[in-house]
Amino acid sequence: MTDVTRVFIHGLDSSSRGTKGSFFQERYPEVIREDFSGSLEQRMAQLERGLAAKSNLILVGSSYGGLMAALFACNNASRTRRLILLAPALSHGDFRPYYATPLELPVTLYHGRQDVVVPPGPTRRIAERLFRNLKIHLVGDDHNLHVVFPRLDWDTLLEM
Repeated sequence: MTDVTRVFIHGLDSSSRGTKGSFFQERYPEVIREDFSGSLEQRMAQLERGLAAKSNLILVGSSYGGLMAALFACNNASRTRRLILLAPALSHGDFRPYYATPLELPVTLYHGRQDVVVPPGPTRRIAERLFRNLKIHLVGDDHNLHVVFPRLDWDTLLEM
């Protein structure tokens, strides 16, 4: 699908050149990868500017980037085609106002059972309440999903 825009959003202490960003650069060079820094508000403003003229978006967000992807989708549901969330920080306080507004778009969530950075229990409860078209995969991995991430069927997830 040539009309789909795919975006990877890295976590709080990562970059577009981290493990996941490098994976996308090597295997899916058309995936947009930017570096984000600053407060959540600054990061979201940068994301909004970068995607201002884009629609039919598939957003892949890792940890804090998963929070950003979810926030973006909540504010831009008509422009968002799909979310792929990797151990997303959905329990972050700035996301609470969005808990009551369910989204219908497809969401696939991967979370490691051994995640001590973003515990999977609260994330799962929030995701089940917010996303109406949700597929959750609790996997035998940690927060970074080092084992599972490279083995995922990215062609299907990214609709290649």
